[in-house]
Amino acid sequence: MSGVRARGARVASIDVLRGLVMMIMMVDHAREAFFLHHPVSDPMNLAETDPGFFFGRVAAHFCAPVFVFLTGLSAWLYAHPSSGPRSPAGFLFKRGLFLILLEITVITAVWAVQLSPPTIYLQVIWAIGLSMIALSLLHRLPRGVLIALGLAIVFGHNLLTPISFQPGEAGYIPWTILHDRGFLVSEGLVRIKVSYPLLPWIGVILLGYAVGPWYASATAPEQRRKLLLSAGAIALVLLAVLRGFNIYGETLLWEQGADALHSVMSFLNVTKYPPSLAFLLLTLGVGLLVLAWLEQRDNWFLRASAVFGGAPMFYYLLHLYVLLALQMAAIALLGANYGKRYEFDHLWQVWALSAVLLPLLYWPCRAFGNFKRRTTMAWVRYL
Repeated sequence: MSGVRARGARVASIDVLRGLVMMIMMVDHAREAFFLHHPVSDPMNLAETDPGFFFGRVAAHFCAPVFVFLTGLSAWLYAHPSSGPRSPAGFLFKRGLFLILLEITVITAVWAVQLSPPTIYLQVIWAIGLSMIALSLLHRLPRGVLIALGLAIVFGHNLLTPISFQPGEAGYIPWTILHDRGFLVSEGLVRIKVSYPLLPWIGVILLGYAVGPWYASATAPEQRRKLLLSAGAIALVLLAVLRGFNIYGETLLWEQGADALHSVMSFLNVTKYPPSLAFLLLTLGVGLLVLAWLEQRDNWFLRASAVFGGAPMFYYLLHLYVLLALQMAAIALLGANYGKRYEFDHLWQVWALSAVLLPLLYWPCRAFGNFKRRTTMAWVRYL
């Protein structure tokens, strides 16, 4: 499988990587649907988290940063088709607004029926939507400026951690949106909580857009592969130094555990909300290496992954509602066993459910992907 299939065609490796993280997302959301009695702290409490649960959660860490980075990269490809450059500003702005609308309506509805009082969680789709709006305003900057700005945000936002505001203070709402996870509205009929503070994700989407020229038709596949390998290796070396010596980039210092396994767990126990520098170096570093590896790989599993990655929003909405329907069916048929919910007793059941659902979702995603390529209806592009 080459990185670029043909002139004007979709980039296969991008769809594959997007599909891979979306399959991991299924496991994490199945856990939230059927294993919610085992809460997840951020970072995780290693004294209470068994290795199987921990590494499953670490795998889920890759979903959001890879998805946001690929959103930026895909935006550059949209702006530079084979027919000639075009402005992505209008599409990015409208798509961003559409994603925010989906987050507070269709996606919130999934969680609202399961929570009391109902809560609007502003999560990854909200973050992607606002990041796209930011990119619609910033994409005209010179590429060097975009790289510098993206790196400054990704590397520098940890310096802002000591800044905080209390509810009711003038800076609380904007700072909660930008950097500190918290409630915008904590009381009343509907609560609103920012789960994905925005600022770091703007840095990630800018870097994704700046990497776009590596996928230009004039760039040889081998050169692109070397660039991806170099960038990924640099990110992981920086992680090893900054995290290894507890210099900078993560508020929770790692320490030697009782054994090698728990030492590794401590090293990988990084902050997601907002994503620390260590979190982003780990996830984006590995993501870049995987993109390089995918340049020369092709098999049935990767082609299946590309089907999911080619219909990302359709898959996202579909899998959330399938999990909600299964939760409601389980309560109706088996009864609630954890409060008002039906949940699994063992983590392996979450993995088994995911293994069953993914092949079933392949066919509707494939059908929608084919429909999206054939149709002339403009609204379909937003899904």
